Formats: sequence, C-alpha cells, structure tokens
Amino acid sequence: MSKAVGNAVVRNRTKRRLRAIAAARLSGIPAGYDLVVRANPAAADATFAELDDAMARQLEKATRVRSR
Repeated sequence: MSKAVGNAVVRNRTKRRLRAIAAARLSGIPAGYDLVVRANPAAADATFAELDDAMARQLEKATRVRSR
C-alpha cells in the first residue's frame, strides 16, 4: 500500500478493512477471476461502509464487463 494513503497506522487500518471486505465477498467472485485491490488516498478517510460499497460497485462492474 502506498504511503500516499497515510502513515503506517492509517495504511494498516485501511489494509485490514479492505482485507475483511474482500474476504466477505470472495464467494461472490466467479471462478477464473483474480482480485487485486489497490487503495487510493481517499480510502484513508473512508468508513468501513463506504469502502464496502465501493468494493461492491467495482466487483459488479468487473463481473458485468467480463460477462459481455
């Protein structure tokens, strides 16, 4: 995770949140997909719910594009 996200405490908190969200959504990812999660600086200020919504939107978008 980039230092642009914040200091070590913020980066680790953001990383833990993103891991938990990804783990909860793994069952919804179709076979054959590789999941790469990259945090941008705005992720440091986002709540867990906001990160979860963003992850849901991006996963929906990625699976919709590939199924065309």
